Amino acid sequence: QAQLVESGGGLAQAGGSLRLSCAASGRPFDYYAMGWFRQAPGKEREFVAAISRSGGRTYYGDSVKGRFTIARDDGRNTLWLQMNSLTPEDTAVYYCAASSRYGGTYYYAEEYNDWGQGTQVTVSS
Repeated sequence: QAQLVESGGGLAQAGGSLRLSCAASGRPFDYYAMGWFRQAPGKEREFVAAISRSGGRTYYGDSVKGRFTIARDDGRNTLWLQMNSLTPEDTAVYYCAASSRYGGTYYYAEEYNDWGQGTQVTVSS
């Protein structure tokens, strides 16, 4: 089981940037594919981005493609989400998640075993 702790959330202006971090402990970090999800008030949890175990493949939700970048450092047991060109529609609680599944799409929350507690991102217009 992975223990995941997100940080880096906060308040940003539209057009600005934030960088989220997810620190992992427990099993070796490279055991997991990793993902970011977000949930806005009154909305379902939404896929944001995922990265394969090797870091060689990345996946993005349509609403963040071209603006967000996911990256990992297995030596530091850390996952990042660089968020640029933020809009008020990006306001949500952002969750880091770990998947032990092989060959999955990593698009669905059900594919992930472990979740962090979330970090709030608020973008003002």
